[in-house]
Amino acid sequence: MSLVLVASRSVALLLVGLYAGGVFFVVIAPSVARLPGPAYVRHWQALNVDYGRAMPPLLMAGIVAMIVVSAVSWRRGWLVFGVSAAALILVILTVVLTLAGLEPLNRIADAWDPDQLPADWQESRRRWLNLHLIRTALALAAFACLITAQAVDRVPDPPARVDQAVSPGAGNEA
Repeated sequence: MSLVLVASRSVALLLVGLYAGGVFFVVIAPSVARLPGPAYVRHWQALNVDYGRAMPPLLMAGIVAMIVVSAVSWRRGWLVFGVSAAALILVILTVVLTLAGLEPLNRIADAWDPDQLPADWQESRRRWLNLHLIRTALALAAFACLITAQAVDRVPDPPARVDQAVSPGAGNEA
């Protein structure tokens, strides 16, 4: 297996694993969703700042690593290439979902005064959590694809072919 593939897949596994774990934590922390309105909105607004700063570079680096993984995996067979490309597509879908669905809700929540919430704030939270569940499933599936690619990619590289050029007269010793 090439050093480029090993390095890029390691980086992709690390970054996509961090991303999937981060979004999964929100799902397995239901107590946050049960916070009273003002506390929940303060929490939501604080996370928007942190995630808004950390996620774009993390995801871009992960996507770049997965592009390299997919390109280099082409020579490793259809299964390895397919699950590597699927991981890339799934992460891109999480980005599209975030930008199209979750970010607009985040911007709305960022404008709220936590002590004077709009009447429909719980509807926005419900919509955000539902979209976040989809994003989490996509991120976990992408991580599972990368793990699968790593697990099935056990075929050793073919031995390097050394063509021996025969020069005229070589081996004709009499």
